[in-house]
Amino acid sequence: MIVVTGATGHIGNVLVRSLLEKGEEVKVFLMPGEPTDSLDGLHYATARGNVLNKKSLEEAFKGAKAVFHLAGIIAIAPGKRKLLYDVNVQGTKNVVDACLKMGVKRLIYTSSIHAFVEPPRHKVIDEDTLIIPEGVKGHYAKTKAMATLAILSAVKKRGLDAVICCPSGVIGPYDFKISEMGRMIIDFGRKKLKAYINGAYDFVDVRDVANGLIAAWKRGRKGEIYILSGEQIKIRQILVDLEDTSGINPPDFVLPGWIAIATSPFAILHYRLRRQKPIFTAYSIRTLKSNSKTDHSKARHDLGFCPRSARESLADSYNWFKDNGYLKT
Repeated sequence: MIVVTGATGHIGNVLVRSLLEKGEEVKVFLMPGEPTDSLDGLHYATARGNVLNKKSLEEAFKGAKAVFHLAGIIAIAPGKRKLLYDVNVQGTKNVVDACLKMGVKRLIYTSSIHAFVEPPRHKVIDEDTLIIPEGVKGHYAKTKAMATLAILSAVKKRGLDAVICCPSGVIGPYDFKISEMGRMIIDFGRKKLKAYINGAYDFVDVRDVANGLIAAWKRGRKGEIYILSGEQIKIRQILVDLEDTSGINPPDFVLPGWIAIATSPFAILHYRLRRQKPIFTAYSIRTLKSNSKTDHSKARHDLGFCPRSARESLADSYNWFKDNGYLKT
């Protein structure tokens, strides 16, 4: 039995699909009342609980040969900072404790490329890049850095068998909860995207991440970190690729980054009133301006990781949104 926390998220639901396709029995660990739309039609066992409740984790992990820990909070409203740290850091420590107590053979933790300290622009991010919580920007990145260090400490001091994977920006189909990039693709498909921001980032297909996580379980070396990245691509090129797929002309207006950052609080309020995620936040804008040059050669060598092109991922993502009715106005 394989247990997956965070199974309803973008990576999580695709991971469950991949595990089931490979003939594995899967149990998903869900919050009480958590919707499971992204898992509809799949055959899996269910355990209800909370990563802040050790007993519920222990019950869920009984008989598990591996645990994939993806549960966490990515973005959070102001005033909920404590919950962010509780879930992402203490929740991960609780998962570690439960794995050790229940004799789980291997833990595969999904961290983030944001856990690494951003190096100078002439350098690439690889597994030797520093992980220092005080050296990263934003509370999400800090929590992922702290959780990653907690895993490494448990490997060294407590004998935990764990592998850590750090995806870059994730795109691709099965984006049920609609990520920021998903929202941009939807707005593009609805012809509502009137401007864009110059910048670039490394994006990787969600299906390649899921396969990378499975490879880390089967082939990864204990206590190692693996970067699961794709290719760095400019926002303008993303729009050109989407034009090739959809036939829709991309916007020509480039919104200066400083204006976008200055007006981001109003944009957040606007989208909140519409009960939607904003396309660009101050954090995402700064991310697009950051150094996102990554090296996934270690994962290629150890795990056989071979990500597809961003162009293919964008086309599949657009067509998935189209086929599932997200592009209707």
